[in-house]
Amino acid sequence: MQSLKTFSLWFIVALTLSATAGCSSWVYRINIPQGNFLEQTDVDKLRINMTREQVLYVLGKPVAEDAFDKNTWHYLYSFNLGRDNEQRKSLTINFANEKLVSLSGDYEQPAEFNTPLEQ
Repeated sequence: MQSLKTFSLWFIVALTLSATAGCSSWVYRINIPQGNFLEQTDVDKLRINMTREQVLYVLGKPVAEDAFDKNTWHYLYSFNLGRDNEQRKSLTINFANEKLVSLSGDYEQPAEFNTPLEQ
């Protein structure tokens, strides 16, 4: 009889834990921004023919450099993943002959992008 009571108790505990595990949306999750937070004003400073060092100075180190193509840098940002107000932004920068040639992604290309900086 004691064994049946012990089994029933453990069964109820396991059932309760399983039921509350499904309520994980009630658990507070901290918002952790990940990646490079860039604003359009940062991207507006980019100009064609900038060197890698100049781009690093303006935008900082990219989150990812393409392992197979050293001429492509990826700036990624995410915040509130898996929530209704999730934010994701990306910017891809391409170099040729160690100079900036193009950019693409969620940011607008600067109006003066095709005007090189004075050398």
